[in-house]
Amino acid sequence: MASTQQGQAAKKAAIQVPPTPTERAAQSYIDEKPNWPDGTPVASTPMTTMQWRIWSLAAAGKFFEGLVVFMTGVALPLIAKEFNISSLQHGLVSAASLTGILVGAIGLGGLSDHFGRRTMFIFEMFVFIVFLGLLVSSPNFAWLVVCLFGLGLALGCDYPTAHLMISESIPSSVRGRLVLGAFGFQALGALTGTAVGYAVLKNVPELAAWRWMYATAIIPALIVTWLRFRVTESAPWLLRRGRVPQATNAVIRLLHRQPTYPRDVHLASHKQARGTKQGYLNLFHGRNLRATIFASVPWFLQDLATYGIGIFTPTILASAFGHKQQHAHHLADLIGNDVMAAKGAALIDLLLLVGIFAAVLLADKVGRIKLQVIGFIGCAFGLLIASFSAGASPQLSLMFIFVGFMVFNFMTNMGPNAQTYLIAGEVFPTAIRGKGAGFAAAFAKIGAVATAFLFPVLLADIGTRKLLYFLVLAALLGAVVTWLFRIETTGLDLDTVGNG
Repeated sequence: MASTQQGQAAKKAAIQVPPTPTERAAQSYIDEKPNWPDGTPVASTPMTTMQWRIWSLAAAGKFFEGLVVFMTGVALPLIAKEFNISSLQHGLVSAASLTGILVGAIGLGGLSDHFGRRTMFIFEMFVFIVFLGLLVSSPNFAWLVVCLFGLGLALGCDYPTAHLMISESIPSSVRGRLVLGAFGFQALGALTGTAVGYAVLKNVPELAAWRWMYATAIIPALIVTWLRFRVTESAPWLLRRGRVPQATNAVIRLLHRQPTYPRDVHLASHKQARGTKQGYLNLFHGRNLRATIFASVPWFLQDLATYGIGIFTPTILASAFGHKQQHAHHLADLIGNDVMAAKGAALIDLLLLVGIFAAVLLADKVGRIKLQVIGFIGCAFGLLIASFSAGASPQLSLMFIFVGFMVFNFMTNMGPNAQTYLIAGEVFPTAIRGKGAGFAAAFAKIGAVATAFLFPVLLADIGTRKLLYFLVLAALLGAVVTWLFRIETTGLDLDTVGNG
């Protein structure tokens, strides 16, 4: 009888005192690895359908950026002819979208810390579609510049938002390669932009061909917008805002897979979240200042060369092909010259894809810092080779430009062009990660805008060689700043990095 009562008491105690589930961070669930039946852990964390959907839609945003910005290089001669623009206005056209990216990155991208990553992820595509449609029907030069600026706003918002949508939703062990894999679609977009420009010019040999170039992106953008409604919000962001039930649902939906794991989700609430300083001034205090310098200054120095070279490669090549562009009095000559330059630019842009492929393979193995420093030095070497074209014979000049620009494109996408984007979304705390990444992108685009606006003027005034020498020095300075302010993030979860 006594033994029976003891057994019932033990059973009752077992029912009344269940084990308390351990509360964990959202990232720990995302990083969790399953076990084989014998208890051996799986080597890596398998990605879910939702995680791949988020990744692919973020990659689409980078594709549109490369498509629009680099397509402008092919469209510029036709735009200049239709609106009879001066060299100053030529620079305005090139700088308009980049200025929009600058404003969008800091003005709209930072809003993801307040309204959520998913909300801005969707909103930016609406802005992109509206201004893309208006651009195609631009009646005059002023409207053209406004529309290009509007496209830049959307693309600028995408810089921090797309990065955070990926990095806050995927395992830490593959964050580098997947963020850079998505970023690599910028290079694919650049190559596609020059290819589309070439195809349109061949099939629509008329002054309005540039409108058809931009129109090709409208339907794909509509599809991407619709699909972005079907992704989850960032669980780390929801948790940081104190919205634990929504964060739990987001993790469950994000990690839905067969067989199910983790089986239960119990998130640790951030009681200090609402008291955390979230203004832009917080980027310049304490450890955040080091992160801000590290994320912003090398990116600025990198963009000085990357956007100038990328946008004006067709122009430089057209000059190398016998200065036909300057003496093209007839539309047929102008289009023929533009087609030739577009083909050369497409060949050079192939090295962007090779470079980003190398970055994807090496980022989580070699580390961000080493790749960025080596990449900056390689960029300087490529630009130095290109500078030898000035004063050389036509054949040697063309060879130096091709070899130099190809080396530059490979090294920049393996190094600073890829790593600066990756680093900017990793080194800040969750509460200000959108603002930090947005500020870094905006600061970088100051360099891109200055280059795009001044490049045609400086190219005419001081010549190719001196301009390239200046960019060589900028690349070497980028390597120095990277090393002095380095914060290695390879393999670490974002909470660990953000908390120092």
